[in-house]
Amino acid sequence: MQRTSNTYEKLKQLLIILLPILVTQLGLFMMNFFDTTMSGQYSSVDLAGVAIGSSIWVSVFSGLSGIMLAVTPIIAQLVGAKQQNKVAFSVIQGCYLSAILAFSVILIGSFTLTPLLGAMNLEANVHTVAKEYLLALSYGMIPLFLFNVLRAYIDALGKTRVSMIITIISLPINIFLNYLFIFGKFGLPALGGVGAGYATSITYWIITGITVTIIHTQKPFRTFRIFHQLYPVSLSLWKEILVIGVPMGLAMFFETSIFSAVTLLMSQFDTATIASHQAAINFASLLYMIPLSISMALTIVVGFEVGARRFHDAKQYSQLGISIAIGMACFSGLILFFFRSDIAALYSEDTAVIKLTSQFLMYALFFQLSDAIQAPIQGALRGYKDVNITFLMALISYWVIGLPLGYFLVQSTNLGPFGYWIGLIIGLATGAICLLIRLYFVQNQQAIVLKKEHP
Repeated sequence: MQRTSNTYEKLKQLLIILLPILVTQLGLFMMNFFDTTMSGQYSSVDLAGVAIGSSIWVSVFSGLSGIMLAVTPIIAQLVGAKQQNKVAFSVIQGCYLSAILAFSVILIGSFTLTPLLGAMNLEANVHTVAKEYLLALSYGMIPLFLFNVLRAYIDALGKTRVSMIITIISLPINIFLNYLFIFGKFGLPALGGVGAGYATSITYWIITGITVTIIHTQKPFRTFRIFHQLYPVSLSLWKEILVIGVPMGLAMFFETSIFSAVTLLMSQFDTATIASHQAAINFASLLYMIPLSISMALTIVVGFEVGARRFHDAKQYSQLGISIAIGMACFSGLILFFFRSDIAALYSEDTAVIKLTSQFLMYALFFQLSDAIQAPIQGALRGYKDVNITFLMALISYWVIGLPLGYFLVQSTNLGPFGYWIGLIIGLATGAICLLIRLYFVQNQQAIVLKKEHP
């Protein structure tokens, strides 16, 4: 990354970093998207099973991988402060910690998965598909966590195109493996939705192998000599990563797990409603990759400027990012409004599922507007290493406001399953407003600090 002197240069640098991140996020999400849609083409039971399994997996993975995202602002600020000699040590400590987290998830999941799915009162076939899909995914958990640390390092250097290229290579591999394992081609057994789990696990190993090779052999990554030395464990750096990363991870967990909780509560409705709800959530999550990518890009550029003590530049980047996100949200809303039936048809051939999914997608339109404000602000705050309020607002907006309100609307009105969506929309909008106030406060505090340093 380079220092910028005007708005045009900032916009150009932000887009150079943002667009590859967006392609990367879309590519990674498309693995989940194709798991769901290709399983739906196999059967509606597999669609429901994979969608439920996926919602559980995404909430757990998002929370824990969010911890590893702390590597991004740490590396970005080190580079901005010209302390490159500390980069390799920080990355390796992140790798150690990610491996421990992956092992922990596998261990805890072995005890909790069956009771969790049992509490959802699913149809027997749906329960089986969801469980075996998650078990298949677990084989790729360790490499995926390592990949997220290495990607955070690559992105923090501003080389987001590299992550994009890795994802572009891996996505067709994942689709081809899905085709083999789901439908049983070239002599393999047809595993349905469970096969999607095995295909994705293999893909996780492939992308991690590619990433390690690039970091070890290509410039500028090899100049940091990441894998040239076996570093001892540093509990102090683990603490720094966790102090920043745990609030980030919890915020992401509260955001994603709320949909798993809603799915659990949705078990009072029939399989068609569950499948439709999950299909709509899946596509809304696809659109969320836009503000999420802007958020990740802002963490990099804001962290870089804060590390260099250029607080005014960091503020300008924040404003640019939020503006881009709102514009893209309006465009996404138009897509949802005019093409909701076509989108629903991607997930199922069942007429009832298509109709219900189209209705859910109308509510997803309002998600986009709040996400366009909330996600970029979260990214900017992470660039400042200000993460505790983000975590607190995720807890309040989703679990204190959104879910209880949604439950009340379902139980006390004739809105049916749509009541949960309305509750979450109100909670999300509340969180977005509060985070906007927090960003304004942090930036004012930084301006005061700078004024004292340079009166």
